[in-house]
Amino acid sequence: MDSDLTVVTCPYVDVRLTSTISSFEVKRRFNRGITIAALKGKLEMVVGASFSTMDLELYGVSDNFLQKMDDNEALLGSYPVDDECRIHVIDRSGGQLEFTDVSKVEKFELSDEAYKKRTDSARSFMKNLRVGPYNEEEVARKKAELAAQLEEEKVAANAISVGNRCKVQVIGQPTKLGTVMFVGTTDFKTGYWVGVKYDEPLGKHDGTVEGKQYFECEDKYGGFVKPQNVTVGDFPEEDYGLDEM
Repeated sequence: MDSDLTVVTCPYVDVRLTSTISSFEVKRRFNRGITIAALKGKLEMVVGASFSTMDLELYGVSDNFLQKMDDNEALLGSYPVDDECRIHVIDRSGGQLEFTDVSKVEKFELSDEAYKKRTDSARSFMKNLRVGPYNEEEVARKKAELAAQLEEEKVAANAISVGNRCKVQVIGQPTKLGTVMFVGTTDFKTGYWVGVKYDEPLGKHDGTVEGKQYFECEDKYGGFVKPQNVTVGDFPEEDYGLDEM
């Protein structure tokens, strides 16, 4: 009855490869019908070790040592090698590829002047298509828009003075009443800003932003907004009846 059984084995096996030369692990497929000598020849191109200084060890799927593969005339399939087994290459020459230590790799540097002369660079490509910073018309348009916006902010800021009562209206936020505490430019963002002490704790800070104090108020009562969002006028502070019982 046993004579009727046929064992079918896949002619190829997928193995993991490691070596004493590199810390990397790679996967390769080999024909079980090749000799260990032929396998070593293929491994030369993979791990960089020489055939004459190469020893092979076979490890199981769980990385348990199985045996040495020291018979160059034996077939790979004659060893108990299955998919996901690991073949470890030992280089007896003691060599180590330099690129495993990136500190030994010479850094390539190109001067800005030399980079400008290259025709295959990203900068050259963008110049030819006139995109990004190399579209002079677009750059000029954006500069003009920024200058106009800054001038608009400056005009609006000049109409606001510290101590003014104000109403702050920002799209998507509730209208707030408060007192102007600061008008001018800041370190945290470009342009003109108005610092406001709100009548209610609807702010974000106490007048200090990124470690610099622009004005003083209680925490959560301070905020900065653009001048265009501020209207000064007679906006008396509302009595919320906090002193009533």
